Amino acid sequence: MKDPAVAAMNAMPKYVASRTLRDPGWANTTVLGEDLTAEVGRVKAASEEETVVLGSGGLLGTLIEAGLVDEYRLLVVPLILGSGKRLFTDGMGPRALTLTATERTPSGVLINTYRCPAGGWGLGSPR
Repeated sequence: MKDPAVAAMNAMPKYVASRTLRDPGWANTTVLGEDLTAEVGRVKAASEEETVVLGSGGLLGTLIEAGLVDEYRLLVVPLILGSGKRLFTDGMGPRALTLTATERTPSGVLINTYRCPAGGWGLGSPR
């Protein structure tokens, strides 16, 4: 019996941002071209579904700077590491966000959903 989660992942469209990968070898997977922000903008415009970025702070930073992020789902985990990579790096322009939902998991993780206002900046120009 096939796992329904695996079947769903195999069926949905997936996009990979890579400087080296040419053949992803996974069904319904497209490697994005050199002009990443244009490619992601095209993917967003062509779909009614939400586009989710997983596992790449560097990619996400590029998309934030290009104004391609409409919603953030930020998890606050009750753990102090003392160091690590920052999602919002020095030099990024300010952004006004509106909290639209908060969920608390049984382990105490807070899942906060924030929307960007129309235009995405809200607090001034990034330039």
